[in-house]
Amino acid sequence: MFRYIEPESVAEVVSAIKEDADISIIGGGSDLLSEIKNGTTRPNVLVGLSRIDELKGIAVTDTGVRIGSMVTIDAISSDPIIKKDYRALSEAASGLATPQIRNIGTLGGNLNQRPRCWYYRNPLIDCLKKGGDKCYALGGHTKYLCVTEGERCYIVHPSDTAVALSLFNAGIEIASAVGTKIVPIHSFFVSPSQNILKETILEPDEFVTAVYLPKDSSESRHISKYVKARERQSGDFALVSVGISLKVSSGTIKACSICFGGIAPTPHRSIQMESYLENRSIESVDISYASSLAISDPRPFPDNEYKVTLAKNLSKKALSELFSDL
Repeated sequence: MFRYIEPESVAEVVSAIKEDADISIIGGGSDLLSEIKNGTTRPNVLVGLSRIDELKGIAVTDTGVRIGSMVTIDAISSDPIIKKDYRALSEAASGLATPQIRNIGTLGGNLNQRPRCWYYRNPLIDCLKKGGDKCYALGGHTKYLCVTEGERCYIVHPSDTAVALSLFNAGIEIASAVGTKIVPIHSFFVSPSQNILKETILEPDEFVTAVYLPKDSSESRHISKYVKARERQSGDFALVSVGISLKVSSGTIKACSICFGGIAPTPHRSIQMESYLENRSIESVDISYASSLAISDPRPFPDNEYKVTLAKNLSKKALSELFSDL
C-alpha cells in the first residue's frame, strides 16, 4: 500500500524524493493509476502535484509560450494562442482519448506515460522492459507494435502531444535537487536501444515542470497539422499519427518538420520527407511521392504491415489539407 502526499511547491517535491527513492509522481493519474492496478509499478509514495500553482497555467512570454506540466489536455486544446500559433498541438490535444480523460489528464503525464504494449502491461509477464529476459511480442500478437526502430523491445510511444510538440522544437523543463534545466524534446525520449527499461531521460530524482514552445521569429507563414487514425473515434490510442509543420514564404517551403506517432518506440521524425519538401515550391511538390518517403526503413511484423501504408496515407491527407490552407 502506498502513502499519498500533496506538496505545495516544487522544492517540497524535491525534498520528498530525497526522503524516499521508491516514489512516483502523479498528475491526473489516468496512466499511473492503471499501472498500479496492473501491478507494473508499486511505489511506496505517491506525490500529487495538484496543489502546486507554478505547474499550472499557460503563459505567453517574450520568447514563446510556457505550459505548466499540470495543465490539462482540455485546457491546451481550447487555448486561443495555441490554436492560432501551434495548431498541430491543439489538434493533437483535442483528439486525445475522451472528454473525461482530457479534463483530468495533464501535459506532463501525457509525455511521461508508459507503453501500452499488452505484454508489458500484463502482471504475469516478465518482459525485457520489466527486467526480464524475453520479448513476448516476438511470435505473439504484433498488430499494435512498431514498424521501425524496434530493437529488442517493439513498443510504440503512446503520446499524441509528444508528436505535436516535436514539430515546434519544444523544450522540456526538468526539476531536481540541483535545480532546473531545459532539454530539447528530441533529446528527452529514450529508445530501447539506449535503455530498454525507460522511455525518457528522467532520472529517479527528476520530474517535468513545464514545456516551452519557442516563438517563431521568421517572416515566413507558419502552418501545422496533426492527423491520426485509430480503430474507434473515441478513446483509442493512435494506430498511426503524423504531425507536419511548414514555414512558407513566396510559395516556397522554407522549412518543415514531420513527426510520426504509433510507428516507433519514440516520436519518429521523417528526415527523408523533410529533405524532399524543404526549399521546394508548393506547386512542384508531388504529394504522393513525398508521402511515400514517410518511413525510410520500415521493418513491420506480418500483423502490422498496414501501419506502413497508413503512415503514407495520413501524410498525404495532412499535406493536402495544409496546402489547401495556403
